[in-house]
Amino acid sequence: MIRRKKNVKKGIQFCLMVCGASGTGRTTFVNTLCDKSVLTHKESDDPNSAHIEDGVKIKPITVELDEEGTRISLTIVDTPGFGDQIDNEASFSEIVGYLERQYDDILAEESRIKRNPVSEITESTLSSTLSPPPLAESKKLVMEDIEHYRIPVYNFPYDIEEDDEDTVEENAELRGLMPFAIVGSEDIVEIGGRTVRARQYPWGVVEVDNPRHSDFLAIRSALLHSHLADLKEITHDFLYENYRTEKLSKSVEGGAGVDSSMNPEDLASQSVRLKEEQLRREEEKLREIEVKVQREINEKRQELLARESQLRRSKPTNCDDIEEYLAIWRLQDEVKQ
Repeated sequence: MIRRKKNVKKGIQFCLMVCGASGTGRTTFVNTLCDKSVLTHKESDDPNSAHIEDGVKIKPITVELDEEGTRISLTIVDTPGFGDQIDNEASFSEIVGYLERQYDDILAEESRIKRNPVSEITESTLSSTLSPPPLAESKKLVMEDIEHYRIPVYNFPYDIEEDDEDTVEENAELRGLMPFAIVGSEDIVEIGGRTVRARQYPWGVVEVDNPRHSDFLAIRSALLHSHLADLKEITHDFLYENYRTEKLSKSVEGGAGVDSSMNPEDLASQSVRLKEEQLRREEEKLREIEVKVQREINEKRQELLARESQLRRSKPTNCDDIEEYLAIWRLQDEVKQ
């Protein structure tokens, strides 16, 4: 509740990179996700320049969204040219290099006396759609490849013993949908008097927001609602921290990335100082949360005392008074919790 109130007030910054070769639906997916035209579709290739390989062009673009009263500043990192070459080794190197540069910027910012906020990078892998029987088989094969090659993906983790029933049920359902098969469309189609976002094919219509046709609603909800905070935390607390530790360790050992102006002792001291600074920030966050929780409890107690005092002076003779009593009971439960 505290996190949601903070998010509603200040908004959320979220960064999403989309990768895929031309024609795989990057632009359509982003525009469908944001429900507005964010990226422009690539114009038809000129036959005279079809042999030219431009390489990957990384293009961040930020769009403001309002999701159920919460402002989200969503930065889409588009990757036109990814996977379009005959040899795509350079495409992967370009993406990895970009992500590492973002982490390097964060690491450098942490070393400053006055730090500025930096955005996070979150990756998500998406698949296309087929009719139900081959779709299920395709999903099965994709997951088998992911497990075989030990590709790390976000698999909606949960603990049956520690997590609440709703969390376990929701994450188990989302995990069962992986990999997500989605349909994106910017076209509005009328079906039986209804207007829906859909793709029109010779054999029928595929609706974007119909769970029987597409996993789009599930992944949109996960990205922009239910799992947005978790994705941000994992990106910073796990992915970035691992990169940071490895980077500093290599520097201390005299490996790649050594700053010639600093000796190993200075680098080791810097690593310790950064870690201490991180712990201090985490302690400050916990104290802020504690103060906010205590303030909210005190506010509810004051409200409860005021309502009790008012009701003592009158008996519940109508529905409004009864509703007031029920409201007090609910407040009492909240204060106890």
